[in-house]
Amino acid sequence: MNSPNMAFQSVLLVIEVPYLFHHFGLNYVSSSRYQEIFQLLFTLKQMDRQRGTLINKQSTLVTIYGRNPCFDSINISQDSPDGKFSTKLQSVHQVVKEELESAIRISKKYADRNRAIPPNFQPESKVWLDSKKIKTTRPTKKLSERWLGPFEVIKKIGSHAYHLKFPQQWQSVHPVFHVSLLEPVKKSTLPNQHQLKPPQVLLEKLQEWEVAQVLDSKLKRGRLWYLVEWKGFS
Repeated sequence: MNSPNMAFQSVLLVIEVPYLFHHFGLNYVSSSRYQEIFQLLFTLKQMDRQRGTLINKQSTLVTIYGRNPCFDSINISQDSPDGKFSTKLQSVHQVVKEELESAIRISKKYADRNRAIPPNFQPESKVWLDSKKIKTTRPTKKLSERWLGPFEVIKKIGSHAYHLKFPQQWQSVHPVFHVSLLEPVKKSTLPNQHQLKPPQVLLEKLQEWEVAQVLDSKLKRGRLWYLVEWKGFS
């Protein structure tokens, strides 16, 4: 008859460990070099046992015995072949790290040549919005407006984005845009010159018509219906 521990272990999904752990032990060889290697493998095996299973998110040993086993840390002598190899590997990692950091600095140096300082827009200031991210009712982008707005800046989001104030019919558009899509509204330097307000831009999924006059009305099923003449339609 199987013990409760064995029955419970059969339910757990234990991760398979390499076959090397099952066929060799710490007393397999007497050489100090290989003892360090197998001691390290034993430590890895214990760490593998402490990994959580897919069912209860904790190790099998904690589930059965209530705790993980304690084992001493492994210190490999620097004079042994394994210690020399470890030291050499650490030096290689350090060289690779320094080379990567140098490559990042060089790439940033040349990339910053074409970068300008982003403008800083204050709240309540007016900006133009680039239309390349906005879908309008224009048949092609060539016939669409290059810049939309002007819109009022509500606040700055992070270091390179701004929250804009949109009209009611633009509520379906996310109002936060990167600073590269915005341009400040420049006031005219000529006296007595009034800038015309740009025409209203309709979004792709939003259509509007203007009422010319109401021709008639009637009650139908308790609701008031209107007969309307639209501008531009005969």
